[in-house]
Amino acid sequence: MGRPKLHDEDTRRTLLLAAEKVAETEGPAALSLRRVAAETGLTTRAVYSTFGSKDALTGALGARAFDWLTRELDRAPVTSDPAQDLVEVGAVIFRRLVTEHPVLFHLGFQADSAEAAAAVIGATASAGIDRLIQRVERVVARPEDVRPAVRGFNAMCEGLAAMELRGNFAADPDPASTWRAALSTFVRGLTSTQA
Repeated sequence: MGRPKLHDEDTRRTLLLAAEKVAETEGPAALSLRRVAAETGLTTRAVYSTFGSKDALTGALGARAFDWLTRELDRAPVTSDPAQDLVEVGAVIFRRLVTEHPVLFHLGFQADSAEAAAAVIGATASAGIDRLIQRVERVVARPEDVRPAVRGFNAMCEGLAAMELRGNFAADPDPASTWRAALSTFVRGLTSTQA
């Protein structure tokens, strides 16, 4: 019989929330297992036994971006207008990730992750990507066009996110409408080639 697990899912969640807060307020470079332990009042040993390394902690934060997206995609309505549903995935769901959890977006989508972090992120990302594929399959008629369409949609969302985070939409009274307009043009392009 192995040793009993000392730290449960609640401990993991507490540590991840603290790590996100540290990275959000002080930048990802400020993340350390000791810093997260101090933020939570838990021991450094608790952080090490839960994550094992800073790379694994960083990977777990990046994976939270995909967990969040997957959960929100599962909650999103599926209507009789698949093209508009796909636009809303980007303009509402993806944009909320970017604006409400920018450090998770950065670590999950943009950071050059160490091997340990990339392994954790990759395992979680596939669930979110599967949900996006299901949405794109409703719009794109030919199966061979689904993967390129998913890549294109993701590239559009990441580009819009980078622009918004840089402040390019600061003068825009409704940045979500800018996202919708850009994504609608892209999605119309997907549907117009389906003959």
